[in-house]
Amino acid sequence: MSTRQFGARVQRNEDDRLIRGKGRYVDDIPLSGALHGAFVRSSVAHARITGVDVSRAAALPGVVKIYTHEDLGPLDVPMPLLIPHPCITHGRTQYPLARDEVFYVGQAIAFVVAEDRYIAEDAAMLVEVGYETLPVEVDFERAAQPGAPLVHQDVPGNIAAHLVQESGDVAAAFAAADHVTSIKVRVDRSTAAPMECLATAARWDEVTGELIVWDGTQAPIGLRGALASLFELDEHRVRVIAPDVGGGFGPKIHFPYANEILVPLAARELNRPVKWIEDRSENFVHMTHERGQIHEIELAATSDGTVIGLRNTFLHDTGAFIPYGIAVAQVAACQIAGPYRIPNVLVEFSCVYTPTVPVTPYRGCGRPQANFAIERAMDQLAEELGLDRFEVRRRNFIQPEEFPYTRPNLIFADGLAVTHDSGEYEQALTALMDALDLDAFKKEQRAAWEQGRYLGLGLSFYVEGTGLGPYEGGHVRIHPITGKIFVNTGLTTQGQGHETVFAQIVADQLGAAVEDVIVVEGDTGVYDWGVATFASRAAVVSGSAIHKAAVLARKQVVNAAANMLEANPDDIELAGGRAFVIGSASEGVTLAEIATASNPLRYAFNKASERATQFAPAARNDGPALGAGAHPGIEATDYYAPPHATWAYGVHGAIVEVDPATYGIKVHRYVCVHDCGNMINPMIVEGQIAGGVAQGMGGAFYEKLDYDEEGALRNASFMDFLIPYATEIPKVEMIHQETPSPLNPLGIKGVGEAGTIPVAQVIVSAVEDALRPLEVPPFRMTPLSPSLIHAHVAESMDDR
Repeated sequence: MSTRQFGARVQRNEDDRLIRGKGRYVDDIPLSGALHGAFVRSSVAHARITGVDVSRAAALPGVVKIYTHEDLGPLDVPMPLLIPHPCITHGRTQYPLARDEVFYVGQAIAFVVAEDRYIAEDAAMLVEVGYETLPVEVDFERAAQPGAPLVHQDVPGNIAAHLVQESGDVAAAFAAADHVTSIKVRVDRSTAAPMECLATAARWDEVTGELIVWDGTQAPIGLRGALASLFELDEHRVRVIAPDVGGGFGPKIHFPYANEILVPLAARELNRPVKWIEDRSENFVHMTHERGQIHEIELAATSDGTVIGLRNTFLHDTGAFIPYGIAVAQVAACQIAGPYRIPNVLVEFSCVYTPTVPVTPYRGCGRPQANFAIERAMDQLAEELGLDRFEVRRRNFIQPEEFPYTRPNLIFADGLAVTHDSGEYEQALTALMDALDLDAFKKEQRAAWEQGRYLGLGLSFYVEGTGLGPYEGGHVRIHPITGKIFVNTGLTTQGQGHETVFAQIVADQLGAAVEDVIVVEGDTGVYDWGVATFASRAAVVSGSAIHKAAVLARKQVVNAAANMLEANPDDIELAGGRAFVIGSASEGVTLAEIATASNPLRYAFNKASERATQFAPAARNDGPALGAGAHPGIEATDYYAPPHATWAYGVHGAIVEVDPATYGIKVHRYVCVHDCGNMINPMIVEGQIAGGVAQGMGGAFYEKLDYDEEGALRNASFMDFLIPYATEIPKVEMIHQETPSPLNPLGIKGVGEAGTIPVAQVIVSAVEDALRPLEVPPFRMTPLSPSLIHAHVAESMDDR
């Protein structure tokens, strides 16, 4: 075999074109004669629509058509509830365009199609919408109280769903406890703010009856299914292509957005290509949000700090609709116990409707909220019992010999009981403690306090259920002319490095160079079986499927080469894009020659193809050119369905200084110990972790969506919604730990969301630790901000 690529720091195949501006995004698709769309959106949070007057807009030169709900015909139906669940008692999804009522600022009411975007935008401003406003309550805790204004008049108490899950006997655990810790924490709403906003372009081919849609989606196969169903087309007549995507982060897994219906509809009806590109102000009030949860958590513990029971009741803000089901709340519920051996767990949650942008997963999907709740509780338990917070965690870890560790009746997002597959939690914590040098830090902290400087240490241990099913597929084919290896899967990439890591997996099996492996994904016309990119599952599920297909292809290569070289298959080695008999590397055949010879030909159209024609020595046989069950060429397809999720984990620590004048923060050190099983490419893993920490920093100290009392978003721009600059993102010191997963052939776990999950707890606990000399009460909310810290300190001073 050639040099092993799996585990190597291979440069990314995709970077050359991306860094040279050669990426191809939806807005780059050349569509001759394309029309452009613009939406008319609600300016109020909740109201009855008394009228929509499009006459002035329609009269504007260049306007081709204006759609309201009355123009949609059979498409004027509620959009799908993508993940049904029995606990959703009052599921509500929105119509493509609002009918008689609007439910949040930003909801689409009309769609203008014009010769260019400027005209479309001007016309959209001329559409007159009459409103009869209704009372609103945007705070989801108050919205769940009796007497609160209802978002949907037929949904009692604004409760969309309610679920209770119990693993073990929680009542008995609390009865036996020596100590009970109780806290209430709040995580506020945020948005993913990807570099590229939502985007859709479509073209209808009247000759073939094919609808082609280019969309910045994380789920091209799912979107194809939705469009085929809504437009009543056979699936093979709908092709969805996800080109390069400037960040997904979860909201782009949701489908269909209004644009994903209206753009194809207009293209089909007007028989011209149509394009719509979301601008940043729209993105804030249209693309789905996440994070809003309030947790009340209790820990039942023995006097030595061993947690024997956990009770967690929380509210989840689902916005005005619940299109993605209970996914975010369910993930939070299933990860509330974290890495801890807590035998008795009771979790209860309610999903609350509010007149705000709907909520679907955003990087972390419920995990940051659960991590914040359990880790804040563990800190308080240590404080109340007078124990070291590192030691309390150590005493409660699931131990290596206890894996697989199952929490019966706690059902995860894959529909299966939570089962942690492998881990070395204590080893990870020890690595963090050694890296931070706790004794030296304590001396440094005391000296800083004496100087009037506020230095603190933050800590958070997290787990992450990754690699969800149901399945993914992989297809591997060696091109007979060039010997290049083509790989297809049903996923799409948004910058995770799929083109490289999937190539590494295949290159190892076929003895090829990574740059000779071409990965094509995100196109239902190329590969149409699969699910989507979400939940840190691409490497685990698609990677395993591609590996299995590559193993099959390798067997074909070896057998074909053995026949060509008149050798035993066991004596064939693959390296450098060639097959040869062990010990005879100077002789042999290339992958291109093998692929060509494996395809019986009648005509020699080039020099290489001569070896595959009927009279060539390598092709001579006494029977059919293809034996029973054989196929031409070197080509294999296989699938992988995980038995259940595989659980990555890690622990982050940070040394943070709080400015006593401005209450801003400076992160002096940020250390991350993580374990995602066997790493395919450590460099890409590090990029994923660093990017996750950057996004987590935004959610910990800067990024909070601020609604006013009338349901309008106060900070719907980058001037007011504070995304941290590179100067605010700490340098992340990374310590790799590899505990292979026993669930897949590669021993891998997901890593896409790992960096984001623990950051809020790390920063909040560090700020709290830094301000100990001021004797301020604990922080129970995130994100923090300088003004929030100042108010918290001032309030505590006033109370004394």
